[in-house]
Amino acid sequence: MERRAFGWMSTLVPVIGQGTWDMEGNRKASIAALRRGMDLGMTHIDTAEMYGNGAVEEIVGEALEGRRAEAFVVSKVLPQNASRAGTIAACERSLRRLRMDSLDVYLLHSPSRHPLAETIAAFEDLVRAGKTTAWGVSNFNTKALEDAVRVAGATRIACNQVLYYLEDRAVEQELMPACARHRIALVGYSPFGQGRFRTHRVLEDIARAHGATARQVALRFLVRDPNAFTIPKSSTVKHVEENAGAGSLELTEEEIQRIAAAFPPRRPH
Repeated sequence: MERRAFGWMSTLVPVIGQGTWDMEGNRKASIAALRRGMDLGMTHIDTAEMYGNGAVEEIVGEALEGRRAEAFVVSKVLPQNASRAGTIAACERSLRRLRMDSLDVYLLHSPSRHPLAETIAAFEDLVRAGKTTAWGVSNFNTKALEDAVRVAGATRIACNQVLYYLEDRAVEQELMPACARHRIALVGYSPFGQGRFRTHRVLEDIARAHGATARQVALRFLVRDPNAFTIPKSSTVKHVEENAGAGSLELTEEEIQRIAAAFPPRRPH
């Protein structure tokens, strides 16, 4: 599994990690899937207090019992909880559910009605207290991200987590370059379009040439940028193993151009 620096952080993180949204339905299967993913090098585990109202964080905590040192764990505060005091309290609740002393990165789940400066101040409080190593944002468009950089200063925002899949490549137009400019990792969620993945002749052709699957080709395309990561969610061991297989796939420049032509970018973010 390929690893690369996560934004400005020196930590090397696998390009393909594991999302956990909507994993509370089958606790046993979800735990098995997360552990298998860890075995295969997908040690970047992303969760949030929103997922299952905390139930998914509890699942992650059980899955990582005895393996915390291997994992790069990210969680998120809901925007309505993102006041200075509320952010700190939310992080402490998440840590209890996760059975952890600290996170690797803590994110604002989406722009909030609370002043951004308050949320950032809370994040910095949490860093000083050792409750998280770094912090970032999620679902920030280019303008919101630039505003956040102005408030936070340089090399403070570790990542921006956004929707990114083959049929919605809009983030590539403005947001991806902005992230690279500020040394902010771009983490794409729902790389299969939230269950709406549709294969394509180009994907199938390239997959056959590599002895891979169309989904693996799609995942690898989405992390072709040196600043990009992706966090597919899977509640089954079989799909986790398929996702992990994309981590060692190498696409040629000609294959990348064919995929890009088959899935042209649309509206800008």
